[in-house]
Amino acid sequence: MQGKYKALWLNKDGNLEVLDQRFLPFEERIITISDTDGAIKAIKNMTVRGAGIIGNVAAFGVYLTAKNCGGNLAKIEISAKKICKSRPTAVNLSWAIDRMLIVAQKSDNIIEDLRLEAIKIADEDSKKSKKIAKYGADLIEKIMKKKNLKYFNILTHCNAGWLAIIDDGTALAPIYEAKKRGIDIRVWVDETRPRNQGANLTAWELSKANIAHTVIADNTGGHLMQNNMVDMVITGADRVAKNADSANKIGTYLKALAAKDNNVPFYIALPSSTFDFNIINGVKDIPIEVRDGKEVRNMRGLDKKGKVKDFQIIQSNSPVVNYGFDVTPARLITRLITERGLCKANKNSITKMFKDLM
Repeated sequence: MQGKYKALWLNKDGNLEVLDQRFLPFEERIITISDTDGAIKAIKNMTVRGAGIIGNVAAFGVYLTAKNCGGNLAKIEISAKKICKSRPTAVNLSWAIDRMLIVAQKSDNIIEDLRLEAIKIADEDSKKSKKIAKYGADLIEKIMKKKNLKYFNILTHCNAGWLAIIDDGTALAPIYEAKKRGIDIRVWVDETRPRNQGANLTAWELSKANIAHTVIADNTGGHLMQNNMVDMVITGADRVAKNADSANKIGTYLKALAAKDNNVPFYIALPSSTFDFNIINGVKDIPIEVRDGKEVRNMRGLDKKGKVKDFQIIQSNSPVVNYGFDVTPARLITRLITERGLCKANKNSITKMFKDLM
């Protein structure tokens, strides 16, 4: 892997360095992952997040295991299973692990071949991101022309930019491409409680790209749509079933309902690695992660002296439940934006476009 992949890269010692997303936007910290436990910890505690980057860290975690154990296949397989269990919802994780194990089981030079395969996965994600950017930006231009718009308002939920998928991401990729094309693009950024990925990560990314944006409370989207202030909703996904039901950050389903009620097109942007063709009904069968209630009970921010601190915002004796994801039914999704183009959100269309991958 040559140079930085922005959210992660290999250093001169062959170890993985990642941008620690837990401290953004107030601090930019880099941590080094040198073994299996480091990869698992980074995925579990959300040092890295976003389906694509989770898959990348998992792949490099397998390579680091091989590097540390001298290419012992049995140890690699054991470690790979541990990494695979680190988070349940994002299917890119198990997809990347499976690819790495196939290489390991066939290789005569395991360490080097796993290094190259992890890099290959990252390179492929980059190419997919660029194609998603093109198809999404083409769509934006088409809608603008049809509605004779001078500027374009997009609403996003969670983060699906370069912090989540190498290079330009998924949901943010068309926005970056639209900016390059000179389109006056404006983004409504859901704060995305409880981890505030929108306020902390998406807004930070858009600021660096000089893209006009406004952070809003999660419950504001419906009001904006009722008042014709949203031209498109676009989100990423962590797992998409064969019938197009799509799991994403909790709250995505509510955005899709509001969009449907107000005739606002709702798109899911994803690479093909995010499909789970083994799940037929996503609403019923996609596993939903239940995370630590501290993520709801506490928030991170600046105190009066400008220092980053954690604050408790809910009384200690009130119970909290923290579902990490919800599933948006296919009937609410206008189209899927993939590296192969726009795909209707149904089983037949997905099967036709991705039959070779099933």
